[in-house]
Amino acid sequence: MKRNIYLETVPISEALSTVQARLDRTALVKTEMVPTHEALGRVTARPVYADLSSPTYHSAAMDGIAVLAEDTFSAREDAPLSLSPDKFTPVNTGNALPDGVNAVIMIENVLMQDDGTARIEAPAFPWQHVRRIGEDIVATELLIPSNHELSAYDIGALLSAGIWELSVYEKLKAVIIPTGDEVLDFRDRPTPKPGQVVESNTQVFSALASKWGIEVIRHEPVPDRPEALTEALKNALLSDAHIVVMGAGSSAGAKDYTRSVLSELGEVLVHGIKAMPGKPSLLGIASEEFGSKLMVGAPGYPVSAVICFEELLAPLAAWMSRKVLPARPQVDVTMTRSMPSKLGMEEFLRVSIGRVGDSYVATPLSRGAGMITTMTKAQGICRIPANSEGINQGQTLPASLLVPRESLEQTLVVVGSHDNTVDLLADALMGRDTPIHLASTHVGSMGGLMAVKNGACHMAGTHLFDPDTNDYNAPFISKYLPDADVVLINLAIRHQGLIVAASNPKNIQGVTDLVRDDVQFINRQRGAGTRILLDWHLSQNDIVPTQVKGYDKEEFTHMAVAVNVLSGAADCGLGIMAAAKALNLGFVPLARERYDLLIPRQHLSDPRVQAVLETIRTDAFKERIQSLGGYETDLTGQEMQPGMGLPE
Repeated sequence: MKRNIYLETVPISEALSTVQARLDRTALVKTEMVPTHEALGRVTARPVYADLSSPTYHSAAMDGIAVLAEDTFSAREDAPLSLSPDKFTPVNTGNALPDGVNAVIMIENVLMQDDGTARIEAPAFPWQHVRRIGEDIVATELLIPSNHELSAYDIGALLSAGIWELSVYEKLKAVIIPTGDEVLDFRDRPTPKPGQVVESNTQVFSALASKWGIEVIRHEPVPDRPEALTEALKNALLSDAHIVVMGAGSSAGAKDYTRSVLSELGEVLVHGIKAMPGKPSLLGIASEEFGSKLMVGAPGYPVSAVICFEELLAPLAAWMSRKVLPARPQVDVTMTRSMPSKLGMEEFLRVSIGRVGDSYVATPLSRGAGMITTMTKAQGICRIPANSEGINQGQTLPASLLVPRESLEQTLVVVGSHDNTVDLLADALMGRDTPIHLASTHVGSMGGLMAVKNGACHMAGTHLFDPDTNDYNAPFISKYLPDADVVLINLAIRHQGLIVAASNPKNIQGVTDLVRDDVQFINRQRGAGTRILLDWHLSQNDIVPTQVKGYDKEEFTHMAVAVNVLSGAADCGLGIMAAAKALNLGFVPLARERYDLLIPRQHLSDPRVQAVLETIRTDAFKERIQSLGGYETDLTGQEMQPGMGLPE
């Protein structure tokens, strides 16, 4: 099958300007009359002039008495003035001002006498505490200009001015068409088989579009057949939608038909942007017979699709509807580690952000375009410019926030080894009266030590075993952080072993079985305490890594190792018992080990750290740890000293 060939990739700004120059938004997005009270978020198509003044009469702005100011000029504190009943009228706020008066005296400054007179100690001045006709709005004046997005306050002003309906631009409508033979409709609640995926990009787009004021219609998934794709696109273009989005099929694979289908019914203006993720994005315009509508080809990988939606579709939709796209708040962040980048491509790097000390620190998350969870875990996005080959550890650059800035003050930054108890801790912290968000980055125990050394986190998870001293973590701290003032708090004692398939069909009993030709292993990343533990056990059995089939295949979490075993991609991997239990897998015990939290002493008084210590020391939390299986909590919450090792 002939593969697609990319057109020349262009910067995002050029892609947007190219489409804006060719798309006739005036002809595409019509105007309509809508009731004023239903116009929130709509954009005015014409200027709006007031029909009524507001207020329409002189009215009292305070509770009190209405008077003719000139009748009160002689009043003094040392010579109070008594007004006879024919010289004043009691009024409440909003009452029409009676004829013959021009001021209101607040009731607090009036002393009513038994004979019905009103005693005052200060004069009133003309129009005191009076709302005059047209004070707010004058009939016939310009109230709202054209191309103005209406707010809640605008609605109130329009109704006050007697505007019961007004001309606005149509609300944008979009049809999104998921495509692919491998795509399963989420509404069927499917169980994917190898090679199949649950379709979710349409719902991400729908949720984003609702914030942008776009109405979305979802088409059912369409298989990778050109005639079916063309028919779906044609029907969508013939609807009343302004935008049609085809999900997936925009890249250069043999079954990526989106570009050819869009070309058949219109013109492709952009195929490929100088950005990662999001490179395969497509932009085009339908032919005149289909209304010259905007056509978008969004990549299939979730994160790439999000970049397409947010960086291309959102600005174009805002331009089409005459709205201003709100800019995300930004903070300057210090990078916790270096990240290379491809020269010539702008990269959108998802990062975990928290305030550590006086600075905001950012730790890059995984780059995979298919990893939607990196978006759920990210607090922000950093852009690596196209003319850069990457960013360096310690470099400061702006980050666009995906969360309110205030939430960063309630974010606890944890870097280091992964453990399921950290996930429990994250949930428990969010359940507090003042929720705390735990941002966890899995870089292994050694990576956690380096993060503490560089001031890049509040705490690090570590379980480094030193066979020379039979101790955990302290020897490594002495070696790599000799001058650091830190404390070690135990989170749990956990059971490590070989995670194997249910019922252990290959009868794997220990590390010596890893050299068998029929055993495929899955490893943890370099620097992970689990990998260091594995290497020690291999050396104890005179096994070199090259003898282990799969030693060079790495994962970053215990659950990822377990999933490899569950899916059959590996026969076994070293991990914690809790991960095996969670997926109903087999487990061959190998070692008990201490999993500690390494905390710089300067952060001990931080309320976020104090919340961690309070939480893990409760009986309820210890019971939750034990319920995972493969954990002991005898030391949980205690400060560890060098040489403590493990209890028997």
